[in-house]
Amino acid sequence: TLSNLNSAYPFTLIDDILPEPLFLVRNNKGVECYSNVCTHRGNLLIDKPCLLNHAIVCGYHGRRFDFSGKFLSMPETKGMKNFPCKRDDLPKVNCSQWNQFIFTSLDPAFSLDELFSDIEKRVNWMPIQDFVYREDLSKEYTIDANWALYCDNYLEGFHIPFIHEDLNSVLNFKDYEVEIFPYSNLQIGYGKNQDDCFDLPDSSPDFGKNIAAYYFWLFPNIMMNFYPWGLSMNIITPLSFNKTRVEFRSYVWNEELLNTGAGADVNKVELEDQEIIKRVQKGVKSRLYKSGRFSPEMEKGVHHFHKLIQQFMMSN
Repeated sequence: TLSNLNSAYPFTLIDDILPEPLFLVRNNKGVECYSNVCTHRGNLLIDKPCLLNHAIVCGYHGRRFDFSGKFLSMPETKGMKNFPCKRDDLPKVNCSQWNQFIFTSLDPAFSLDELFSDIEKRVNWMPIQDFVYREDLSKEYTIDANWALYCDNYLEGFHIPFIHEDLNSVLNFKDYEVEIFPYSNLQIGYGKNQDDCFDLPDSSPDFGKNIAAYYFWLFPNIMMNFYPWGLSMNIITPLSFNKTRVEFRSYVWNEELLNTGAGADVNKVELEDQEIIKRVQKGVKSRLYKSGRFSPEMEKGVHHFHKLIQQFMMSN
């Protein structure tokens, strides 16, 4: 979408929850993010992906901006005092890139480097920049449950033997590991069959191990699941307190391995997860239910998630 110079892509950060109109643009500096709201009267500037021509022009009163958000001109400004000034430029939004993935934040609490430094140690040998997005393998679900319950379920492998019969048949559950980082964590699934595992290079900290899957969670709502065939990325978006959108995006590296190992049928695993999450959504509303204790070994990731939520709620 942003492969060409001066190409632009409008989007809303999170519909209803954080409905901030923004756009990405590839200019001479790379990919940058700006407010998609005209600084004159608040009109939305760009309504669909496009290749910009000469300038960004507001369709309401003709205010023009360059591709770095700087105000250029507007008709009928004679007599305006202290014009133009900095507030006439489009506000720039923090934007960073990791491989082919672009991240934006209105008020970042930590840098992208902090978030991905621990991931890099595990997957920097993979040609992630060359992974191919497959729309035919990607899906979107809406689930009647709170987004945090979805994350809770993802952040522990404790339930795998009870919920995921097929997945459990390829993972060596007794070796399952969880590692905690400042704003992310990692679950490592070990495979029973070496043929279903990564062919790790000598440079990998896991060289010599039968790793079937790396399950990375990025606070608060992104999951990056690396399998020998590529990457399944999950983006979790709250729609209301009891409704959540789950986006599955598949990026393929080795198509021959798509139907093998821990990543053989991610959609089947997803539907199994959704069934239990919907049951939990009903259960936690019980007047008689009191929150349970965390398993120190198997629910470290869930505990980490709850601590981060508490940390950010208290800081705000």
